[in-house]
Amino acid sequence: MTLDTVLARIDDQLPQALDRLMDLLRIPSISTDPAFKPDCARAADWLVADLQSLGFDASARPTPGHPMVVAHGGTGGPHLLFYGHYDVQPVDPLSLWDRDPFDPELQDSPKGKVIRARGASDDKGQLMTFLEALRAWKAVHGALPCRLTIFLEGEEESGSPSLIPFLKGNADELKAEIALICDTGLFQDTAPAIVTMLRGLLGEELTLRAATKDLHSGMYGGAAQNPIRVLSRILAGMHDATGRITIPQFYDGVSELPDAIRSQWQALAFDHARFLGDVGLSVPAGEQDRTPLEMIWSRPTAEINGIWGGYTGDGFKTVLPAEAHAKVSFRLVGDQDPEALRRHFRAWVEAQLPADCSVEWKAHGNSPAGVMAIDNPAFEAARAALGEEWGRAAAYVGCGGSIPIAGYFKTYLGMDAMLLGFGRDDDQIHSPNEKYDLECFHKGIRSWARLLAKLA
Repeated sequence: MTLDTVLARIDDQLPQALDRLMDLLRIPSISTDPAFKPDCARAADWLVADLQSLGFDASARPTPGHPMVVAHGGTGGPHLLFYGHYDVQPVDPLSLWDRDPFDPELQDSPKGKVIRARGASDDKGQLMTFLEALRAWKAVHGALPCRLTIFLEGEEESGSPSLIPFLKGNADELKAEIALICDTGLFQDTAPAIVTMLRGLLGEELTLRAATKDLHSGMYGGAAQNPIRVLSRILAGMHDATGRITIPQFYDGVSELPDAIRSQWQALAFDHARFLGDVGLSVPAGEQDRTPLEMIWSRPTAEINGIWGGYTGDGFKTVLPAEAHAKVSFRLVGDQDPEALRRHFRAWVEAQLPADCSVEWKAHGNSPAGVMAIDNPAFEAARAALGEEWGRAAAYVGCGGSIPIAGYFKTYLGMDAMLLGFGRDDDQIHSPNEKYDLECFHKGIRSWARLLAKLA
């Protein structure tokens, strides 16, 4: 029996696969809202039962938050770990949805049929592509393709508070040769892609204080220090005229792109004018000696996400505020150390404070960047499998956002991760009317079957 038989089974059983996904989508597993805790447990139990039907030894493991689903099955070949998450984002504002977000429906759209529901793309539809590939394989061959561990989280959309303790406590059980993560998308909606670079994230909130109370600007203006002016001056100095970040030692650990990756990115012919034009912009504003793709995939950033102080209500109030506030985030690449950068940033700000000013800090988490070792043969196998299914060469790409789980697998389990997914830019994840293209669901299942055939 050949791969073609498995692919034919996938095609024939697509309606049944869609029915199973719809069942899972009906469960409102919103992890951040305690009111939905029973529903998160119900989603975990649904997945346990489905995995058991495939021959896995599966269970829902309790945590201080929502359960982790862990399953083991198959023998021989490489040991693969598959990761996904069954929890979803809240649906507010509900008034912007065209239908009940937990009443999934297959709809017609100008680009073809779409699955409309919360979680359709992020991440229930994506994780089910892998399980459905295993289902077809088992039906054809009578066994799973190789040794497999399935690890499905229930807190990804609420900061994963139980994840690191669970990884530490179960490292020996979860460790495999490589992790497969299906929580990404196609490049520009058409090209299959494997994410090999993930930017890390560091958040800081600062409050700058001067006088002991707000002051009348007519009585004190000119003589008293204005913390908004001081804070604005400092933060405006984070970048020079070329877009380079000026914080001392900021670029420690930032490496240059390998030539092979740079040539692949150039071949993608990224249309940065369209990318920026879609949001009403026209000129790349980052480091001027870098291409736009480098800016969003492989270069670090420093961005002001919020700044406030003084009177911001209707009308006018002539006040010198006693405080000014800002939130600043950094996207990290390569071997940048989040805690070292936090120290450098704070020292840089504090060194610029004039007399009568002080600063108070509030940390907002951090995670390192992830860089995948593409010399692992599994990566080239995945490129070939995706290319065969989608009819065009798969590319190694970066990701401007942060997916901490990939870095955690490296840190706590000592294994690399491969991220590949089948979402599209217009899937509206985290937004009203989320959808997942039926084509992506179907071809995603077929893609995993092809990859499993190559790896097993």
